[in-house]
Amino acid sequence: MKVYTKTGDKGTTALIGGTRVAKNNVRLEAYGGVDELNSHLGMIRSYPIAAEHVEQLIEIQNVLFVVGANLATVSNMLKKLPCTDEDVAFLERAIDKMDEELPPLQYFVLPGGRPEVSACHIARTVCRRVERRIIDMSEEIEVEDVIVRYVNRLSDYLFVLGRKLEKDCGLEEVKWVPRS
Repeated sequence: MKVYTKTGDKGTTALIGGTRVAKNNVRLEAYGGVDELNSHLGMIRSYPIAAEHVEQLIEIQNVLFVVGANLATVSNMLKKLPCTDEDVAFLERAIDKMDEELPPLQYFVLPGGRPEVSACHIARTVCRRVERRIIDMSEEIEVEDVIVRYVNRLSDYLFVLGRKLEKDCGLEEVKWVPRS
C-alpha cells in the first residue's frame, strides 16, 4: 500500500466511516491536534527519563490514538473505541504519585531548564489547544465527556511531569515574579 492516495488533492479527506469533509473541518482540527500532541509525547520519551515515565507516556500515546480515532469517526456509522474513566484515573494516579515527591506549588513557574522539561511544557500548551479544538468540535458534533476530561487531565499530567523531571535533574524551578 502506498502512503499517498491522491484522494485528498482537492482539499478533502475521509473520516472513519467514509464521509468526506474539508481538511480544515473542525473535526480535523481536533484530531489533527491530538496527532500533533502524540508526536510531542514521543519527543519527551526520546530524552533520558525514568522508565516509569516512559511507560506512562506510551500508555498515554495509545489512549491518544483512541481519542483521535473517536474524533475521526462518524458516530452514527461505526462503533467507537473506548476511552474510559479508568484512563482518566490512570492520569490522576500518576499525577498524585509525582506530586507526593514535589514541593507544594505556591507560585507560577517559568517553563524551561532542560530540554525534557521544556518539551513537557510545550506538550502541555499543545494539549490545552487540543482541548479548545475538541470543545469547538463539541459545539457541532457530539463528543464524549470522558474525552474532554481525559485531555484536560493530560495537560495537568504534563505540567506535573515537567516539574518532576526538573526536580529529578536537580534543578530549581524558576518562579514567575510579577513586575511591581
